[in-house]
Amino acid sequence: MEAELIQRAQAGDQAAYEALVREHEAAVFRLAYLLVGDADAAQDVAQDAFVRAYRQLDRFDPARPFRPWVLHITRNLARNYRRSLGRYIAAAQRLFAHAPRAAASAESEQFQQQEARALWDAVRRLSAQEQEVIYLRFMLELSVRETADVLNLPPGTVKSRQSRALRRLKGVVQHDFPLLMEGRFS
Repeated sequence: MEAELIQRAQAGDQAAYEALVREHEAAVFRLAYLLVGDADAAQDVAQDAFVRAYRQLDRFDPARPFRPWVLHITRNLARNYRRSLGRYIAAAQRLFAHAPRAAASAESEQFQQQEARALWDAVRRLSAQEQEVIYLRFMLELSVRETADVLNLPPGTVKSRQSRALRRLKGVVQHDFPLLMEGRFS
């Protein structure tokens, strides 16, 4: 089905490309949001990714899955955004101010916000490569193969980066965020 949509889009069928966009827009936006930390900027990156993918569609092999390819484009655009605008830190700090809140007691909500903020801060202490692996594998729930396609790496390299990233994250949490290990905040 997807290969057929790609072939139709390559032949100029706008409706086919729009169907591809609808199918993958949530994953593209989520990755952009994780990488830039701001909903408005993520929306811009996601739109740019689909525009860029459309322009390069004639060079895409329809036998391959579309999602890893468009996520790879998204990743590159998000990196460019962070580099050129230097807003990543400020956007990440605003992340939790805009996150949807579940109905809960004030104390429970405060605890969840503190825990999420601490985990976010811990992940941000990792290298950009380690963050990307964590975001793709655990927040977007991509397979090792899909992550490898997005990062343009062999699956074995993704597995080793994932292992190192998790090991480093555990060390950061143990050293700098011990309350996460205990499951409580003061």
